[in-house]
Amino acid sequence: GRGVLPRAMAALGAYRCIECNGEATELYRDYQRGVLRISICKSCQKPVDKYIEYDPVIILINAVLCKAQAYRHILFNTKINIHGKLCVFCLLCEAYLRWLQLQDSSQNTDPDDLIRYAKEWDFYRMFGIASLEQTSFFIGIFITLWWITPEMLKRKSDFILLLKALLLSTYGKLLLIPAVIWEHDYTPLCLAFIKVFVLISNSQAIRVTLNLNRILPWFAIFFGLIFENGVVCLFQKMGWDV
Repeated sequence: GRGVLPRAMAALGAYRCIECNGEATELYRDYQRGVLRISICKSCQKPVDKYIEYDPVIILINAVLCKAQAYRHILFNTKINIHGKLCVFCLLCEAYLRWLQLQDSSQNTDPDDLIRYAKEWDFYRMFGIASLEQTSFFIGIFITLWWITPEMLKRKSDFILLLKALLLSTYGKLLLIPAVIWEHDYTPLCLAFIKVFVLISNSQAIRVTLNLNRILPWFAIFFGLIFENGVVCLFQKMGWDV
C-alpha cells in the first residue's frame, strides 16, 4: 500500500520541497473519489514530496543511504514525535554495550563478591555517562553553529527543530545491539563503522535542517566531539569515574 498522508495533515501549514528546500503550502490536492494529485514546487518545478506515495520501508532505506530528500520528508513533511523515545532507547543500547564490556573486563569470577545491585548500579552509571557525552556533543554543535551562523538559530523553534533532527539522526546506535549479539573478531571494526555512520547522519541532519553546505555541518560536529571529550576529561580530573 502507498503511505499517503491523511487529508487533515495537509491543512496544518507550510511544508518543504524535498528537492530544493523551498516552502510549499500543500503536499497534494485531493479531488475526492480517490483522485490525488501531488503538488508541484513553484521553484524547481518538481513534485514537492514524492515520498508521500512511497512505502515506509523505501523511505527508511533512503534515510539509511543519507539522502537529503528523505531527511527533508521526515523532518518537514511528517509529524514524527518519537525523537525522545528513540534517544532514550539509543542511550540504553550504548549503556548496555559499555556495561557488557565492563563485565567482560572484570577478572573477578566469584559471584559472592559482586552482588546484583552493584551490577545494576554499573549499568545506570554507564547510562549516565552516555547521556553526559551525548549532551555535551549536542551543546558543542549548537555553540559552533550559533557562533558561525547566528541568523539560522534566532528563534526557539529553530533550536527545537535542530535538536529533533539530531536526536532522530542517532538511530544508527540501534545497530550496537546486533553488533554485540553476533559477536565476532571484527566487532571493534563494526563499532567504529557504526560511530562513523551516526556522525554522517548527524551531519546530514544539520545540513538539511539549516540548509547549509557540506563543510559547515562537519565543522560543527568536529567541535562537538572536542567539547564532548573536554567535558569528559574535566569530570575525570574532578575525580569522577567517567
